[in-house]
Amino acid sequence: MKVVMLQTDISWAKPEENIRHAQQLMDEMPDGDLYVLPEMWSTGFVTQPEGIASDEVNDKALSWMCQTAQERKCAISGSLAVKASDGTFRNRHYFMDGRAGETYYYDKHHLFTYGGENSYYTPGQQHTIVNYMGFRLLLQTCYDLRFPCWSRYADKLEYDAIICVANWPSSRQSAWQLLIRARAIENQCYMIGVNRVGDDQRCHYIGASAVIDVTGRTVAQCRRGNPQALMCDIQMEELRRRREKFRVLDDRD
Repeated sequence: MKVVMLQTDISWAKPEENIRHAQQLMDEMPDGDLYVLPEMWSTGFVTQPEGIASDEVNDKALSWMCQTAQERKCAISGSLAVKASDGTFRNRHYFMDGRAGETYYYDKHHLFTYGGENSYYTPGQQHTIVNYMGFRLLLQTCYDLRFPCWSRYADKLEYDAIICVANWPSSRQSAWQLLIRARAIENQCYMIGVNRVGDDQRCHYIGASAVIDVTGRTVAQCRRGNPQALMCDIQMEELRRRREKFRVLDDRD
């Protein structure tokens, strides 16, 4: 499967501008099977969503994800700040499968208390695993990365890759580098970690989006500090071979 990381510089609360930027990066890599955008890619990391997050049914970025995935016959993944039908605000990680015409989502479970996200958003309570092109893909969002029990490969949580979308600041970049590898190694899976670049009102971001394999090896990594579309190929056969040869998951707790 050809995975394209879309490491974007997000303009604060300007969905139309961020959609154009995402479109331009996608056009640089037109042959991808799966395109992954950062967390809250259409607005930036909005901790106070009132007046910025739109109703889910009217969200321009969500409509663009759906339409573009269908037109290109690909999948697009990334999170948006939205107001759900029940009136609650959600940091919702969408996965648009344009080949099957299906929409999936995961609501971020671990809200970022340190940044005040928990004061305005409602956490999700369910995992989401998407089946796409022979891969089982676990959706996660940013702060979830710090909590290994939530993503632990188990009998009722079997998957082949984690997609973690993030707004992970440069001040904590060492943790990003370590944790994306740890989650891949301990769960014997691919990790697709896509982070943003640029600045918002609080933080500076350098990206370092990466795809990591089951051994912790970097398959591909975006440049630090610059927007970039980067494609790499992940192989289900290789994943199966490594899991069968070194059967760590058989001894899991």
